[in-house]
Amino acid sequence: MKRSLIVVDMIHDFADPSGALYCGPSMPAVIDVCKREIARARRAGEPVVYLTDDHLPDDAEFKMFPPHAIHGTKGAQVIPALAPAAGDVVIPKRRYSGFFGTDLDITLRERAIDTLRVVGDCTNICVLYTAADARNLGYAVEIVRDGVTSFDLEAHSDALRELEKTLGATLV
Repeated sequence: MKRSLIVVDMIHDFADPSGALYCGPSMPAVIDVCKREIARARRAGEPVVYLTDDHLPDDAEFKMFPPHAIHGTKGAQVIPALAPAAGDVVIPKRRYSGFFGTDLDITLRERAIDTLRVVGDCTNICVLYTAADARNLGYAVEIVRDGVTSFDLEAHSDALRELEKTLGATLV
């Protein structure tokens, strides 16, 4: 097994209380888990890959959600507490899945990665759809249960069940 840590959307607009779509009171604990996972991955020599929502000012997603994570703004940047280090990879994305329209798959395959360990938000949106695409592409997926969250706790619970029961992800 060769694993990579995938940090999903731990950006200002979701992870900071002043952000456009703050995930809410569960976020501080998730940030702590993300810090531990990032440190663990770096110690183990596992690549750390950050996926960051990064939208155009008139993005179609804004028909469903308020404007957020607009390219070039603070809202689209990884929060300072989880800042990428030299050697980490940051991949901007415009859609829910980190694989859709990005070079995530080739980035992982060039490093011979076969297992993704996932933290971040939102469990029922970008975490779920990234994990679904990962499974469809043949990756094993581990979801750090205490390292994911959502603004909708019922949807978060439903997504954890879907990740485990339908997609075959391991909850750790």
